[in-house]
Amino acid sequence: MKVIALGGAGAMGSLAVRDLAKSEIVESLIIADYNMARAAELAGELGEKCKAVQINAENHTEMVEIIRGNDVALGAIGPFYKYEVKQAIACIEAGVNYVSICDDYDACAAVLELDEDARDAGVLAITGVGWTPGVTNVMARKAADQLNEVDEIATSWAAHAADTSGKAVTLHYIHAVTGMIPTYMDGRITWVPAGSGLEMIKFPQPVGALKVFHAGHPEPITIPRYINARTVSLKGGLVEWYLVALANFLVKVKLTDTVAKKDVLGQIFNTILPYLENIGRPPETGSACRADVTGKKDGRWTHIIYGAQAHMDVITGLPASVAIQMIGEGKVTGSGVMAPEGCLPPDEFLKRLEKGGIRLYEGDDMTTPMSL
Repeated sequence: MKVIALGGAGAMGSLAVRDLAKSEIVESLIIADYNMARAAELAGELGEKCKAVQINAENHTEMVEIIRGNDVALGAIGPFYKYEVKQAIACIEAGVNYVSICDDYDACAAVLELDEDARDAGVLAITGVGWTPGVTNVMARKAADQLNEVDEIATSWAAHAADTSGKAVTLHYIHAVTGMIPTYMDGRITWVPAGSGLEMIKFPQPVGALKVFHAGHPEPITIPRYINARTVSLKGGLVEWYLVALANFLVKVKLTDTVAKKDVLGQIFNTILPYLENIGRPPETGSACRADVTGKKDGRWTHIIYGAQAHMDVITGLPASVAIQMIGEGKVTGSGVMAPEGCLPPDEFLKRLEKGGIRLYEGDDMTTPMSL
């Protein structure tokens, strides 16, 4: 299998690249990144099957030509509200399967509109195979499969801001907490204020219990397409409360309401974050997610809870690598634009994540290993 990693030298893409480079099914691996020096350094480190090329996501023709001839492309160029659709369209035109770690709700909704184009081209495009969405969606699928009737799916994430570095992550967070964002209530998409619906959720350590709130993510967009549920929600939060408060203030004074403003603010944040993150920095940082699924089994109300934890690069990059390998192995087939809960076999996918270093849990205490 020939793989090309778009944005493969970035904070999240590089973890997926490292895992793909170890896979026997991957014969060649192109690390395509705007930062050619970083891509070349990574390719040199990983060995002969890897090579680096420079890519500009704003140049459609160049992207298509670079992607063409591969079997699967990893989409890791963020922020995805700018680049998910551009990457997917280039892959469809090139006739190459696509797996992304897209985590922006509007980009997800837009790429789903490419389903017919992907089918016509015989291309399988799986959007949002990362931490959240990705792990959250597949855990929700696993839980829902155990019920006769699903009522509510509540997905959530929490992290230390210091658990990662990368401009796209900062821009994504700013985007997710700005304005009105979609959730799924009583059988339909409903728009609610980002930051509303505050509640305390317990996550695996080292994150622990944390207040989370409605944030803009794809789970409420995609999960109802595959699972018949009355309500699907996504909430998230950072351990560093002062960063949440700062972001909320900047949203309130309308410094995040355009793409241009987000770009400027993202540059400022990425400059000062290394200093802010050191305020009360814990000895161990982490990222976590959880899926709470409520419904009926054999006529009785049942509540199934799953959780996952790892460093952000692992819990985001590894799922995409596993999905790409499963496509290469013929375990995930078809064409069109899909989400992970619609095409990835939950138990095998989660087992492979666990083997790769993601810790999986079940039950509200978030200490009991998940049964797989």
